[in-house]
Amino acid sequence: MKKLLLLIGFLTLSGCLGMPQSVRPVSDFELNRYLGKWYEIARLDHSFERGLSHVSAEYELRKDGGVRVLNRGFLASENRWKEAEGKAYFVGSTSEGYLKVSFFGPFYGSYVIFGLDHENYQYAFVSGPKTKYLWLLSRTPAVEPEILAKFIEISKAAGFDTDALIFVNHN
Repeated sequence: MKKLLLLIGFLTLSGCLGMPQSVRPVSDFELNRYLGKWYEIARLDHSFERGLSHVSAEYELRKDGGVRVLNRGFLASENRWKEAEGKAYFVGSTSEGYLKVSFFGPFYGSYVIFGLDHENYQYAFVSGPKTKYLWLLSRTPAVEPEILAKFIEISKAAGFDTDALIFVNHN
């Protein structure tokens, strides 16, 4: 019975580290250039960010080689800020934009950077393990219309429901 529970636990956890078949992580990824503050521009709805505006994520290097993640957003219905601190580690090569992130103990989920401004690191397209998780991140609280159009086009072609995108208020 103990082995069965371990197997079920392993299969459950490993399922969260996959990625949509239509998504590939960027190569030539440079973590040091990715560190710092990012603003969430658009996302698909999910329970852990429902109702949040002014959402940002900050990434900084941990002593163990991983990444400290601090997500923050304002929940207007309760007139308060919500924060979640987590940690992230590369799944494979450190030059590939594919990490696993945890906010809840030993449970990890995929963080797949499938689009990136390689020249300046000013925007990123991020997926989770399935096409129901999608984010557009930017170094600024707004992006140029052509970046948003590119994000929607690429994401739609990859099977994400771009009609359901939530555009995050930063005003």
